[in-house]
Amino acid sequence: MRVLFVANPGNSIFLTMVPLAWSLRTAGHEVRFASSPSFTDSITQAGLTAVPVGRNLKISRLLKVYNVDTESLEESRPGLAAPWDVVEDPSKADFDYQFAAHYEMVKQGHMPENFPMIGGLVEFAKAWRPDLVIWEPFSYAGAIAAKACGAVHARLLWSIDVFGLTRDLYLKLMAEQPPERRADPLGEWLGSYGPLYGYEYTEDMAVGHFTIDQFPASLQIPAGLHYVPMQHIPYNGVSVVPKWLWEKPAKPRVGITMGLTATEFFTGYTFNLQDLLDELADLDIEVVATVTEEEQRKLARIPDNARLVPFVPLNALVPSCSVVVHHAGPGTFLTAARYPIPQLALGYHFDEPIFARKLAEQGGALELAPGEASGRAIRENVLRLLHEPQFAAGAARLAEELRAMPTPNQLVPQLEELTAKYRP
Repeated sequence: MRVLFVANPGNSIFLTMVPLAWSLRTAGHEVRFASSPSFTDSITQAGLTAVPVGRNLKISRLLKVYNVDTESLEESRPGLAAPWDVVEDPSKADFDYQFAAHYEMVKQGHMPENFPMIGGLVEFAKAWRPDLVIWEPFSYAGAIAAKACGAVHARLLWSIDVFGLTRDLYLKLMAEQPPERRADPLGEWLGSYGPLYGYEYTEDMAVGHFTIDQFPASLQIPAGLHYVPMQHIPYNGVSVVPKWLWEKPAKPRVGITMGLTATEFFTGYTFNLQDLLDELADLDIEVVATVTEEEQRKLARIPDNARLVPFVPLNALVPSCSVVVHHAGPGTFLTAARYPIPQLALGYHFDEPIFARKLAEQGGALELAPGEASGRAIRENVLRLLHEPQFAAGAARLAEELRAMPTPNQLVPQLEELTAKYRP
């Protein structure tokens, strides 16, 4: 069959989709990967066939268009933004608040993010006629294209399903309203392309015919949808394993990686990096921290037991570590969970605080809220993870749960069956 992947330009999301794309390709299916023209090199460097559609649109440009500055972003760092901030406690949801939040999310998020790709994507889909379209939750253009060409389509999650959860909650709240108050910003926007492309809106456009979920059950908050589990396979893109990683470290290695979002879109890490390095300097450990060169230049000193590198492939670094300290980004903590390694999660934005809490509840990790993440607090938690055996045991349980999930290769036959089942 023909399978079309669709993603907004962004490496962290794209990298989670590559293993499944290759599994379908090596199973004999035709695979194409569509995104903005500026993202073509990232796709082809992964060995996949790129389809550049529409015009370029980067997150930085969106922020500029909507006058979103770092100060307003900082205000949203402690957790999920509206309308997703009720996923852990739906009883807090209010229809008027959820409606306003959904309206703004569609108007200022989904519409400008997807609009540049929709026309070109639909044109390609109608010409190529895919059997299955797989899109990530920010790429509703994939659902529109699937509907326009009559393809089955599925979401591929890279996070907790805050999208499906809030959609389910909003529909329930809307059904309780009198007819004159029942408005659906997301459904109305997705349905507005129907007259142009020859379809009528159906709810699968918001959540897919089914959803591929890469997270073990102990870390999920599922909605009432058709979920298909798939094991997360770490993929770090074009990378080289440095020579210092060839051998087992002589001392316990503590890996520190806080992702790129903190410095690209916010004002920095949720802790003082110099303070943390100084706090760890007297411990009999080896510290390896992935820190951009720009952030390294801000440091007054680097302790003798610390190695700072701009980039190292996580799937090569993590297995050599005794503890990993990170921002609770999904790809990072699932990589650590796979090997398995005790983790210290310092979540600060969107889904990260939820992941951090659920990791700690599972037993293989500790978590610190942004306001608690001082150098001394991180040191104390690292020592606990190194020396208290229950965390290694919890990490082992999580790794066993993750590895019991179907691999992308094992999932391919099920995707073939589901495509036949949901075919229009």
